[in-house]
Amino acid sequence: MYATALVGANLLTASYGVVDVGFGQSATAGTVLAGVALMVRNTLQDLLGRRGVVSAIVVGSLLSALVAPPALAFASAVSVLLAECADMCVYTPLRAHGWVRAVLPATLVGAFLDTVVFLTIAGFPVWPAVPGQMTGKGWAVAVPVLVVLLCRGVGRRTAARVRCAIHRWVGRP
Repeated sequence: MYATALVGANLLTASYGVVDVGFGQSATAGTVLAGVALMVRNTLQDLLGRRGVVSAIVVGSLLSALVAPPALAFASAVSVLLAECADMCVYTPLRAHGWVRAVLPATLVGAFLDTVVFLTIAGFPVWPAVPGQMTGKGWAVAVPVLVVLLCRGVGRRTAARVRCAIHRWVGRP
């Protein structure tokens, strides 16, 4: 999924250029998928460790080089490497304090660095595009974080109801 998000981001940007991302902002077409890649990176680290993440970054960058124009693939590879390393440096020490507390600041740092480095190397205007890029990547972060928070909230309420029902059934207060 990680490599697919990187490749898809590059293909969308190469094919469609700049698109509307909401709130009157525009961004490169692959921005939301680049944000997805940042989110998936955090999950990969939890599942595979840092070595697994580095392997995924390399695979995603190599696949992008095969399908995207060379300048775009190079800009993507450099920005992904720097952004994902920064994301990892923020995420790793914060992870012990909870997933949401780690993923939000880590992804924000990674998204900003990815935006500035990618746009600079790829030859897009940087500072006028930052608000749109961050909006697009923000969608990719906000939706899964809200889903996780909602699931956890629903899960806790459901678990509490089940415990109460069991206690009533066995006759305990």
